[in-house]
Amino acid sequence: MTAGTFSVSGQKVLVVGAARSGVAAARLLARRGARVTLTDRKPQIPDEADLRAAGVGLELGTHDVRSFENASLIVMSPGVPLDMPEVTAARAAGVPVIGELELASRWLRGRIVAITGTKGKSTTTTLVGRMLEASGMHVMVGGNIGVPVSAQVDASTADTVHVIEASSFQLETIESFRPWIAALLNFSPDHLDRHADEAEYAAAKMRIFENQRDEDWAVVNADSVEATRMTTNVRARMVSYGVQDQTADVHVGRGFVWHRTSEGDIPLLPIAAVQLHGQHMLSNVVAATTISHLAGATGAAVAKALDGFRGLEHVMELVATKDGVRFVNDSKATNVDAAAKSIESFDRVVAIIGGKYKGGDFNDLAAPLRAHGRAVVAIGEARAMVRDALKDTVPVVEAETLRDAVRRAFDLAGPDGVVLLAPACSSFDMFADYADRGRQFKEEVRRLVSE
Repeated sequence: MTAGTFSVSGQKVLVVGAARSGVAAARLLARRGARVTLTDRKPQIPDEADLRAAGVGLELGTHDVRSFENASLIVMSPGVPLDMPEVTAARAAGVPVIGELELASRWLRGRIVAITGTKGKSTTTTLVGRMLEASGMHVMVGGNIGVPVSAQVDASTADTVHVIEASSFQLETIESFRPWIAALLNFSPDHLDRHADEAEYAAAKMRIFENQRDEDWAVVNADSVEATRMTTNVRARMVSYGVQDQTADVHVGRGFVWHRTSEGDIPLLPIAAVQLHGQHMLSNVVAATTISHLAGATGAAVAKALDGFRGLEHVMELVATKDGVRFVNDSKATNVDAAAKSIESFDRVVAIIGGKYKGGDFNDLAAPLRAHGRAVVAIGEARAMVRDALKDTVPVVEAETLRDAVRRAFDLAGPDGVVLLAPACSSFDMFADYADRGRQFKEEVRRLVSE
């Protein structure tokens, strides 16, 4: 389906979920001539007056099954589960259901670079955007990070490269979404509070490749056994990258990131240009370098994009130092595997772990804590699970509040340790989201440092 063939003019379209992606989709649909209704169980949402002025009808406080069954098309926000009864009833009535990413992609004019994986998506997506911009390309970055793709449609041109972070929630509702370059960074169990099981989560991730053609590119992490296994039968041209695997097409060694070709290895980036801490962060850089190289970025532009880049907020973010103890905010480490990689990046770690459990095995943190940890401070709904899994590995104490957790962790860290917020859980038991959790952590650290 091309940007010129899809039309919603005059159609009755229902958008489900009034978070940023749903609101952007509703505005886009209204501009394209649809009769749009935006529904959300929240009784109030921001910008109600502006949405009504834009021609968007609102159904708030409840979901009316008749609106679902009578729609010509339903567009789902990624945060809304597909198994809700109203959606099931609509599908039974023959109403097509797609996601916001699928909707927006049908009107994009430029090429799509899409990046998924269990961890590292935001950093890699941001870096690819920087690298392509430094090469002089017209780039728009968004999706699961930053601006919803629906808000990019009107500015999309044939020369635009859309760099999209794609979550499993977005990918499970695609139909024709086709990236020119698609990347799978890694895979480990996650979001099992939303997906029925690990297989369903994996299937959603793999949909990023399903509409690619022979002339497209598939980028996969050779260091991830799971990602390599999952991409065995991908149709697009495969390019592997790795930090540890020296047989990867793009690999690390002798102080450089190299691209192996039939004419020998070509240097893409000096490792000295990387200013990020941890091997998993280096892996994100190598992934971004690989993707950007395929998209036409120059070596000089790749290095320029890394100049001064010290990571995203809430991702391995050094907050402050007090009495020799460093405080690091990795609130975006919302699953067990991400937390493990974070812990492995430091020594003498006191890790703040816990929150709303969403799958995974906390026992998998025992090995990195045994090698790198001093103690654990357990927080949130999952703190008893954290305690039971790790109490025989390192000392575990519990904290009712984040303020208490920061102070207990500081006391346990000693004169030369690291207090690391690496929750391995979602944030929704105590906070609005991972960013809210990270900001509150930083505020508590600053309060402690100022005393």
